Amino acid sequence: MLSDCKFSGLLTDLYELTMAAGYVQSGFEARATFELYVRSLPERRNYLVAAGLEQALEFLENMRFSGEEIAYIRNLPVFGKVSSKFFDYLSDFRFTGDVCAIPEGTIYFPGEPVLRVTAPIVQAQLVETSLLSILHFQSVIASKAARITAAAAGRQVIEFGSRRAHGIEAGVLAARAAYIGGCEGTSNTYAGHRFNIPVYGTQAHSWIMAHADEAEAFSSFLDVFPQATLLVDTYNVRAAVEKIIALGRKPHGIRLDSGNVLADSEWLRNRLDQVGWNDVEVFVSGDLDEERIESLLNSSARINGFGVGTALSTSSDAPALGVIYKLVEVDVGGRVQSAAKFSEDKHTYPGSKQVFRFSNPDGILSHDIIGHEDESYPGAQPLLVGVMREGHRINAKESGAGAHAAQKRFLAGRDRLPKAIRGLDAAVRFPVQYSRKLEDLFIQFRENLASSRT
Repeated sequence: MLSDCKFSGLLTDLYELTMAAGYVQSGFEARATFELYVRSLPERRNYLVAAGLEQALEFLENMRFSGEEIAYIRNLPVFGKVSSKFFDYLSDFRFTGDVCAIPEGTIYFPGEPVLRVTAPIVQAQLVETSLLSILHFQSVIASKAARITAAAAGRQVIEFGSRRAHGIEAGVLAARAAYIGGCEGTSNTYAGHRFNIPVYGTQAHSWIMAHADEAEAFSSFLDVFPQATLLVDTYNVRAAVEKIIALGRKPHGIRLDSGNVLADSEWLRNRLDQVGWNDVEVFVSGDLDEERIESLLNSSARINGFGVGTALSTSSDAPALGVIYKLVEVDVGGRVQSAAKFSEDKHTYPGSKQVFRFSNPDGILSHDIIGHEDESYPGAQPLLVGVMREGHRINAKESGAGAHAAQKRFLAGRDRLPKAIRGLDAAVRFPVQYSRKLEDLFIQFRENLASSRT
């Protein structure tokens, strides 16, 4: 893990530093507003779940350049003609900007700003890469977890993916994001400690294999953990279950990790019920994703819970989003100028924005409008709220409960989605439109730019 440098100013792309040097050395001073959002949904997603804001704000509060890091930058050939003024600036660097954001756990859609940063332009530029990375990763995993937990239809889902994550730090943050997306807990004990997430675990096949007798392995484990969930597919599922029954020691649950899960779960449930162990749970793991879970349940599999690893911690079907961070407004000497991009298929709308969410009388969400921040719509819920002022979190005392509050927010929000959007079929899109004011501002800005070039 990069714990020794997780707040380093070097956690950026080189061009952010070269632009920063250009701004400082040329004396260009402005207050800029950047917005972070996703261009489009992956094929197999109906919506996205905001996650990672707590870590993003922590980074903004603590980002620094050490003397060693500044010396490294100074010695790069590209900075050979840069004056000492820039390096002095880095030595005193502190983020002093304001941030508005969609709270973690909020469901959002393409084009909707998840984060809005307003700060001196050098500061706003230097934090781009880290903000994109932090918010992108956790949102990807939380959105995948949302699908998996929806497929489980109220049954327990535990995140099991640390060993397949792209690095141990990714595993820890994936556990947090999966919890926000509806998982009941994680197998990652550090994530449990760091974020106060429930942790779960049984035993591995190696425990069974280390003992000369399978029944002895079960009995010894129950001696230490009387409420254990026992793994029964090391050799033969049905023989293992009969050995547990013969011991006369009822475990909390039985875990299947391979084989014909559908047939074995049905047999297992019936056999446990025959001996009066109706409350012993059947837990399944091993190469699961939302499609397989849905298929098992649609086939009447007798399963109480699922452990999901690789597909969740890597979001294997959609591992990346087209997330961007774009300049929308610049204040130079008190004169505010809108900014936009007009390239084909990648144009952006100028001006600071707000997302307005509308609901039907029954509370089900109906549509969103992306509008200018100074607009208002009676009855609509504005999604972006102030989270940082002058470089300090507004509600810092609440940050420790971030994952729990975010999960609660997500589950409540998912219940309010139209049924077609909640499902796994991605054929239906939630209605999102830009306000008339933003459309007019876009047209006016483009016309003004064209006339200035003639």
